[in-house]
Amino acid sequence: MSLQEQFGQIDIYVFDQILRGNIAPGMRILDAGCGYGRNLVHLLREGCEVFALDANEEGIAHVRQLARILAPQLPPDNFQVGAIERMDFPDGFADIVLCNSVLHFARDEQHFLAMVEELWRVLRPGGMLFCRLGSRIGMDFERLRGNVYRVGDGSEWFLVDEAVLLRMTEQMNGLLVDPLKTTIVQDFRCMTTWVVRKRIEAR
Repeated sequence: MSLQEQFGQIDIYVFDQILRGNIAPGMRILDAGCGYGRNLVHLLREGCEVFALDANEEGIAHVRQLARILAPQLPPDNFQVGAIERMDFPDGFADIVLCNSVLHFARDEQHFLAMVEELWRVLRPGGMLFCRLGSRIGMDFERLRGNVYRVGDGSEWFLVDEAVLLRMTEQMNGLLVDPLKTTIVQDFRCMTTWVVRKRIEAR
């Protein structure tokens, strides 16, 4: 099997977490905003208990088809059409929550915070939240309103900066798994990887 077949179009920073053992077989993984499942091919193959959610019905249909082929033991209901800010999963549900290239599509700060709060709610204590999102770390953009900016292709994105992510990590009582890592795409966008572990509170 080729690497392409094994891993699909996986995000390089998700791949990094797999290589380091932070995402491993047997874990319950929720991909919130999964799209067409680019980050799920390897996880389905490796026996993770995968759940996924996206607002795009076609994307979820594609992920269900992937799961039928790669992990037929998983029920189709694991893959749901829905909104991240209103997920139908219980508190502390997942070992790993992935949210890749979604949060910068927030309409405003209220929408952004509602999504992050839901991602954190469904993560179990000791679990890991992986987010890759647009930021202003390293480039300047035209501010349109609030934290919404125009990026290089003319799209409107909700952008955070380092101070916002560090403050949110502290407010959530989380632990950074890695320092913030930002990729600058020339004259277009900045993409930051924010990986946070949920503390296990002392009893």
